[in-house]
Amino acid sequence: KCSTGSPSAMPDKPEEKPAAKEEPQKSKKKKHKKDKPWDDENVDHWKIDAFTRDDNKGGALLEESSFATLFPQYREQYLKEVWSEVKKTLAPHHIKAELNLIEGSMTVRTTRKTYDPYIILKARDFIKLLARSVTLQNAAKVLDDGVYCDVVKIGGLLRNKERFIKRRQRLVGPNGSTLKAIELLTKCYVMVQGQTVSIVGDIKGVKQVRRIVLDCFKNIHPVYHVKELMIKRELAGNPELAGENWDRFLPKFVKRNVQRKKKKVKKKEKTLFPPEQQPRKEDLLLESGEYFVPKEERDRRAMAEKRAEAKLTSEKRQRDRQTDYIPPPKKPRKAAPEEPKESLSDLKEKLKKKGDASKKKKTGTQQAQSALI
Repeated sequence: KCSTGSPSAMPDKPEEKPAAKEEPQKSKKKKHKKDKPWDDENVDHWKIDAFTRDDNKGGALLEESSFATLFPQYREQYLKEVWSEVKKTLAPHHIKAELNLIEGSMTVRTTRKTYDPYIILKARDFIKLLARSVTLQNAAKVLDDGVYCDVVKIGGLLRNKERFIKRRQRLVGPNGSTLKAIELLTKCYVMVQGQTVSIVGDIKGVKQVRRIVLDCFKNIHPVYHVKELMIKRELAGNPELAGENWDRFLPKFVKRNVQRKKKKVKKKEKTLFPPEQQPRKEDLLLESGEYFVPKEERDRRAMAEKRAEAKLTSEKRQRDRQTDYIPPPKKPRKAAPEEPKESLSDLKEKLKKKGDASKKKKTGTQQAQSALI
C-alpha cells in the first residue's frame, strides 16, 4: 500500500506555460514578406551620390558626343566677355566648348578624358540657358547633381500680341515682385526673356514654376499660386498634419465668367441672283483706251504717277513735321483799366481837406500836452 497522505508521494502537475501573444493573421499576399535588412529609416535611398571616375568601370567613352545651339545677336557681346569663364567651368568635367561668332552658335563636345556619360546633357542645358539671357553664375548650377532646368516656350500660347505682353508682365509683376515671390517659394531661378521662360532648380520646384507659367497664360493670376504655396509651406512645418489631406486648408478660387458686350454682327442680305461679274484687267484697259498703248509707255506713265503721289505725301509729311516747330500764337495782353483823370478843382479840394486834417491833429496834440503839464 502506498501512502497517499505525504506530499512527496503526490504526482507533479505540469507547469503552466505563459500564453503566447497572438500574432495578427497575415493575408495571403503578405504571408511570405519579411523585413529587409536595407529597410532602414536612417538611410536616404533617394540621395544621389556624386559620379566619380571609379564608378565608370569601362573607362573612357566609346564615341564623341556633341550638342550645338544658336544664340541671338544681342547676346554676342556678353558671351565674348565670359567665354573664358565658361571654359573654366566645363574643364573639371573634361568637356570642350566652342564659340562660333560667324554662325552665331555654341558647341559642347566630350573628350577622351570624359568619364561621366550624363555630363554632356548637362552641358547642353548649360549653353541653352546662356543663349536665353541667363547669367553664367546661375546657368553653371545646372552642372551640379540634383539641379535641373526647363525652358518654357510661351510664344505660341496666345495669338493676340497685346494680351500676350500683358500676361507676361503679370507674371513678372510690379518691379519684379511676383517673380521674386515665386523664386523664394519654389527655390528656383526664373528668367523671363522674350518668348521663353528659363527655370533652374530642383525637379519639384521646376514643375511648380512651369505650372504657374502655363496657368498665367491661361488667365489664372500667379498670386493664387503664390498664396497656395505659402499655405503649403506653413503646413509642411507642422508634423501633426504630415499624414493628412491638405485640401481643406487650401483656398478654392472659382473662375468667374465676366460677361462682355458682344459686337452686333450685321447680317448680309441674301439675294436669289449671284453678284455681277467683275471686269477683267483687259476690259478696263480697253475702256480707258490704254490697251493699244505699248507696255513700256504704260509702265512709264504708272511710274510717273507713283512719283507724283510720293512727292505729294513727302511734302505733306514735311509740313506735318514743321508744325511742331511753329510757335503758338501769342495771346493779346489785357489792357489795364484807365483811371479817370481828375480836374484841377478836385485836386484843390483834396489838398485843402488834407491840410485841415493835419491842423486838427496838431491842435489835438497841443491840448493833450497842456493838460499833462
